[in-house]
Amino acid sequence: MIYVIGIDSGSTTTKVVVMGDGITKAFWVVPTGANSQAAAAKAMETALASIGLKETDIARVVATGYGRESIPFAHQQITEISCHARGAKWLFPGAKVVIDMGGQDSKVIRMGEKGKVLDFKMNEKCAAGTGRFLDVMSRVLEMDVETFSRIGLHASRQAEISSTCTVFAESEVISHIAKGTPVAEIVAGIHDAIANRVYALARSLLAPDGDVVFTGGVAKNSGMTRALEAKIERPLRVPENPQIVGAIGAAVAAWETLAE
Repeated sequence: MIYVIGIDSGSTTTKVVVMGDGITKAFWVVPTGANSQAAAAKAMETALASIGLKETDIARVVATGYGRESIPFAHQQITEISCHARGAKWLFPGAKVVIDMGGQDSKVIRMGEKGKVLDFKMNEKCAAGTGRFLDVMSRVLEMDVETFSRIGLHASRQAEISSTCTVFAESEVISHIAKGTPVAEIVAGIHDAIANRVYALARSLLAPDGDVVFTGGVAKNSGMTRALEAKIERPLRVPENPQIVGAIGAAVAAWETLAE
């Protein structure tokens, strides 16, 4: 069996996927921290150990993400836009659009055949519309991320969060708390505000048909998924492990290079 590895070195977490003969065999996720190279090495070592492999068993390593250039043991570096498209298409052959929400940015990618990128838009200059924004809001409301992702689903209405700036949105949330607005309504409003921002990116890229895939760590947030579905007016396809889609795309690129 031929094994390859895809590494997605993100700003918040580093993801490693081990693929054997085109099938995902193992994956591991670790915090990136201050040293992206060390995080990638640790994640790779742990993922390999989980299935009894060593580095010498790996035929090719492809890196993607913000820290891809700092991974010296990778044979190739590919942009995260290409890898997210490739990974989404690998998981969902009918995919035409990817909405990826990570820790520090959000991006929308329109794809053609075999995951070829046709167009994309990206928000990378503001925390609003990212996992960082949600982390800040969950801390303001003093609840864990899992509770935060679910509690808004039970709200009968949404509190108005009009600001797209994290600092001003935080002030709005504090104001709602002071007025006694139910927490579920505040969370629903936060999710709706982010969905509006992401939909503004996605609107011109949405295809009339085909699957829309929701990836990145934020895709594990069920409240965020529902808010986005309401905006785009169709169901989202969410992978079982949405945070590793970029790493899967990198592994697919490694596998396809060897198969050529």
